[in-house]
Order: sequence, then C-alpha cells, then structure tokens
Amino acid sequence: MFNVRELLENELKKRDRVDEITVDRPDPLLVASKYKDEYISLICALFAYGNARQIVKFLSSLDFSLLDSDETLIKEDNYYRFQSKRDVKEFFVTLNRAKRVSSLKDIFLTGYTKSKNVMDGVAKCISFLYDLNPYRSQGYEFLIGKVPSKKITSPYKRWHMFLRWMVRDKRQDFGLWREVDKKDLLIPLDTHTFKVSQKLGLLKRKSYDFKSVLLLTQKLKEFDPNDPVKYDFALYRIGQEKITLNPNSSP
Repeated sequence: MFNVRELLENELKKRDRVDEITVDRPDPLLVASKYKDEYISLICALFAYGNARQIVKFLSSLDFSLLDSDETLIKEDNYYRFQSKRDVKEFFVTLNRAKRVSSLKDIFLTGYTKSKNVMDGVAKCISFLYDLNPYRSQGYEFLIGKVPSKKITSPYKRWHMFLRWMVRDKRQDFGLWREVDKKDLLIPLDTHTFKVSQKLGLLKRKSYDFKSVLLLTQKLKEFDPNDPVKYDFALYRIGQEKITLNPNSSP
C-alpha cells in the first residue's frame, strides 16, 4: 500500500510545469491565465462545469472587453449548456456594473475579514451580484449560485475554485488576493476530486455536499495545515485522467 500524502506530493511536482495546461490538456485556467483578472477569472470559474474541452471552447469565444464597455453594447451572442444567450448577456451586464462599483476582493473581504470564514465572503459576493441586476432565470441563478445560508448543502465548487485561483500563488493560481489566508480556503469539490478522495480513503462520506467539502479539507490539513487546497489540482487531474489507484490504500 502506498502513502497518500507522498502520492499527492509527487503528483504536485509532476504537474508543476508550463505545459501541464494546454489545448490538449484543457482546463478553464487556460483562458483565465491569459488575463489574471478577478472578474474574468470569475467568469471562467462559474462556467467551469461539464466537459473541460467544451468549457475552454466556450470561454475562448467570449469577448471579455465587454466588461469595460458601455453595457448597451453587450449583445446576446453566446449560450452555454444551462445558460441561454440572455442569461450570458445579463451576466456580463451584471459584471460590467460590478466593475464600476467595486473590486470583488473588497466585497469578499467585507464578509471574510471578521470571521475568517470564506463562505461569509462568498455570500457577500453573491448578494452583491444579485443586487446589481434584477434579471432572474433558472440558468442565471444556477450560474451565480444561491446566497449561502446558515445551513449550507451545496459544495460551491466553482466559487471555491475561483478563490483558489485568487488566493494561492503557485503555478496554477494567481495570488491576487494577498489579504486572504490560504489555510482558510476550502477544497473545490467536483465529481473527480470527490471520487478520487473516496478511493484514497481521504473521504468516507458518501454524499456529495458541503459537509464533504469540510471533511476533506480538514483531512488535507493533516498533510499541510497552512495550505490544504494545494492538493486540489492533483486530485482533480488523477480523476480526470483516470489514473489507476489502489482502492485499499489508506492515508
């Protein structure tokens, strides 16, 4: 049986290279890393559901300059899975207005700073976006997500991935938000990381939910208490690439 921490550390080293993310090895970061901008990164993160290749194709079709243009110029040109052309247009309108009001970091910090709870920061960001635009639809609300309540069930994977990009400063992340501590981040739990974590014995819970996010993050803190989310990309790639694991292994 192998050591899980050693496995993950080796995966991190193996993937710490310039060509880890390419057109042939797609990830939303392929687009986000061209700009390293918090608003463009949020778009890339919130549309990051489904097939990675299709995600990158869609993101590459977007005109991010519209975020800084007159909002009347934003047209209904693109749709993606659960989002209609109108949903995508209104999302751009919302972010266009948001950029004129505040940075996402400053909004996030109004919730995070007091409690050091990233979910409080996420709640502030989501509320901020909804307040800027009265438009509502199923696709639009799926994209942004519900405002977190006291009883959270959703993993909020896309928001936590966005936070990873913003806070961590290693190769796959941008380190734009220095005021947020890496140790407070939560794992961006998608189906790949969820299943791989179960196979590795890192997570015994069978429900794909927010409690699993907390349990897995806490487990990863045993490997690195100051930066538990650093293992996210390795776990994700193991699942995405269907790397064979020993199901009897234990951490």
